[in-house]
Formats: sequence, structure tokens, C-alpha cells
Amino acid sequence: MTGQSTADVWLRRYHAAPSAPAELVCFPHAGGAAAYWYPLSALMAPGVETLAVQYPGRQDRHREPAATDLHDLADRLAGVLGRPAARPRVFLGHSMGASLAYEVAVRLEGRSGAPARLILSGRRAPSRWRPSPEPLDDAALVARVRALGGTDADRLTDPDVLELVLPALRADHRALAGYRDTPGAPVSCPVTAFAGEHDEEAPVADVAAWRRHTTGGFDLRVFPGGHFFVADDAPGKARLIADLVRPVPTR
Repeated sequence: MTGQSTADVWLRRYHAAPSAPAELVCFPHAGGAAAYWYPLSALMAPGVETLAVQYPGRQDRHREPAATDLHDLADRLAGVLGRPAARPRVFLGHSMGASLAYEVAVRLEGRSGAPARLILSGRRAPSRWRPSPEPLDDAALVARVRALGGTDADRLTDPDVLELVLPALRADHRALAGYRDTPGAPVSCPVTAFAGEHDEEAPVADVAAWRRHTTGGFDLRVFPGGHFFVADDAPGKARLIADLVRPVPTR
């Protein structure tokens, strides 16, 4: 599948809802895969169809090399998502996925496929950038990921799981270490930012700074929890996200 840019390679539809009035495109966190969004997809259907991005180097794309440059990954996804959409589309990204969703939206600004809204979760705004050095070894990387928590953190104690996920995990963190946002290119769509009240990786004030990166409306939602607060109270989050997705106007 290497080199292909077709939607069936990059996007997973776990709960098809072709008659839904809007669709949600979800970008996973570093080390994450499309399946992370399966529970949300189930909760959103049939009112919203959810498309989950599958990065190369994991799950059914494990034979492909994982991307080590966030801008290259954004270019490739813009090629997939930049095709005419039949209905309004919203991007949702968590952690690394928020930066990637933003960069894809920047590339699609004024073009077909541009999102009607961005929902950016658990990620510092580019204007609050700070160095994010790549961990020196696998043990340090795993320790960092486990400290952040999340649904898959405990599985990293399994050597077989580690063997499968470490290449993609290291590639994602290399991409983050080298990432700087596209300068002078805010988006024009509204942005909603999600922050965890106790998220040390993305403090509330740094998440709130996403307001500087859109010429559209901005709002901030703060939730209890740490970095993976987005997985807490899944039904409540799904209702909130559905409210943000469904009212968007056709672009």
C-alpha cells in the first residue's frame, strides 16, 4: 500500500452512516491507531458518520514505514481529504492528532474538503511551542507514554505488544520532536479546543492559545482529568461532539 493515497487506505468507517448530514474525521494521538476512535464512532452513528485516520506503520498498515515528518504526513492526508465532500466535515484530533488535523486544514484552506470546524484536543497551540526532545531510548519512551496514561498504556508491559507498536511510537515522537507549525497560516473555520484540567502535557492556558490560529470563532472546553481526558465519560463527550458537528453549515 506504500505510496497510495486512496481513501480506503487512509480512512476507516467502522459504522457506515451514508445518510448522516455531516461527517467527523478523527486523527489519533502519537502511537495511536484508527481503532482508538471505534467507541466514539459507535456512539456518533447514525447521526454523524465517523472516519478514523489510519497512519502508516500500524495495525493493517504495519508493513509500511511510519512517517517521521508531520508535514509530510499532512501533505499526504490533504491529498486524500482534499477531494470534494458531499456533506459538511469536521476534523477532530487528540494530542499529536490535533497538530496534524490543524496542518491538514491549513493545506485545505479555501479548497474542497476543508473542514467546517476543527476540534483540537489535548495539544498545546503552536504559539505555545516548547522543545519536545525525542526520548533517548525505548525504555524512556515507554516510560513517558505510560506516564501519560490512556487506554493502551498498560499493554506496553507486554513484550509482544511492544515489538509491534514501538516502531510507530518512536516514529511519531520523532515527528513531534521535529515539528514546527506552518508559519502565518491560520485557518478560517471555527476552532473548539478541549483541555484536561490536570493535563501537564497540554496545560489549559497553552490549549487556550489556539484562539490565535483561527480567524473564525473560538471556544474552549475544560474537562476533569489528565492527558487522555477525552476517553472519560465517552457518552457525554459524544453528545458534545455531535452538537459541534451537526449544526455546521455547508461550505
